[in-house]
Amino acid sequence: MVSPMKCVVAGYGSRGDIEPCIAVAAELQRRGHDVHAAITLPPDMRGYVASAGLVTVPYGRDWQELLRDDDFTSMLQNPLSAISQAVEYVTQVLAEKTSTLLPLAEGADLVVAGLTEQQAAANIAELQHVPLAALHFFPSQILRGGSPESGVTTQAARAQRRTLGLPEDASGSAARPLEIQAYDKLCVPRLADEWSGDERRPFVGALTLELPTDADDEVLAWVAAGSPPVYFGFGSTPVAESADTVAVISTACARVGVRALICLGPNDFRGITHTEHVKVVREINHATVFPGCRAVVHHGGAGTTAAGLRAGTPALILWNGLDQPMWAAAVSHLGVGFGRRFSESTLDWLVTDLRVILAPQYAARGREVAAQMTTPAESLAATVDLLEEFVRRQD
Repeated sequence: MVSPMKCVVAGYGSRGDIEPCIAVAAELQRRGHDVHAAITLPPDMRGYVASAGLVTVPYGRDWQELLRDDDFTSMLQNPLSAISQAVEYVTQVLAEKTSTLLPLAEGADLVVAGLTEQQAAANIAELQHVPLAALHFFPSQILRGGSPESGVTTQAARAQRRTLGLPEDASGSAARPLEIQAYDKLCVPRLADEWSGDERRPFVGALTLELPTDADDEVLAWVAAGSPPVYFGFGSTPVAESADTVAVISTACARVGVRALICLGPNDFRGITHTEHVKVVREINHATVFPGCRAVVHHGGAGTTAAGLRAGTPALILWNGLDQPMWAAAVSHLGVGFGRRFSESTLDWLVTDLRVILAPQYAARGREVAAQMTTPAESLAATVDLLEEFVRRQD
């Protein structure tokens, strides 16, 4: 039995970054711990947070508003041409986050941070002498690797350390955090072998809440009324011309002879032409709907990829960047799908790719892989067990 702890959980970004943090915060609270959550809360997560009794404080700037800001997206797309602007921006945002996290961490027994927040939380945890655990939704090397973005965040973190009165160079000054790999090790066999036996980098599987949505019953009825559809989703990724994208998907699926279920997320629904073989919705519960689909075509987010693997559904990943190419490589290695850069996916290529991914061998292999995946319940229980044991070992 673990004594009640004061736990601070920090998460920021899109739903894929936030949902694992909320899941862990809710489970910590269910086990009797005092949880203080600093999270940028998407609208579609607010109902669950309220029902779970979690109290959150605003953290960082609204993610969806940032994605609609042309200056911000331009800075992301062209980091080399906007280094000084990016450093100034990230430093300012980090200062705002610090002002939120610093008082929360006072007297805490544990700080838990999403991957993007690990560096900022590590400095605060060091100052407060609090153990730090991080939730990695993909290997952290992807965020490093000498990219312009990693250089910007490093400079901002140094500015944060100066503000906190810590030595500017963090090397060797803080205890090593627990870095929980919140994805299945079968997706990264080489990394799993390299980290075998490393107690500070345990693999637990993807963390998700599998929350129902208002559209689920309607979608399931539509799925049951015809042949199994192919799912198309973009996660939180902005799509510049939603109507044109839907038209391309509709035409491709008509040529292949399959129905299409399109999940547009936060993107614009205006100007979309509705056809009999296409259904367009804003969001669905992946865990509920994916098992009824012949294939899933998506952006390659960690959460969507895991949901498809758990459902045993073949995957075509049309990726843009960051961790998405890694997940495309993972489904290819596992034999359940393949990937292509989104910008290369023309109508003709989409028709060709759909015909390939709908081949029987992908479905058969998908069922085999699904049997090897951790379940959401197993992943969440293992994560919180690890957090409790991590704090216990500090005593």
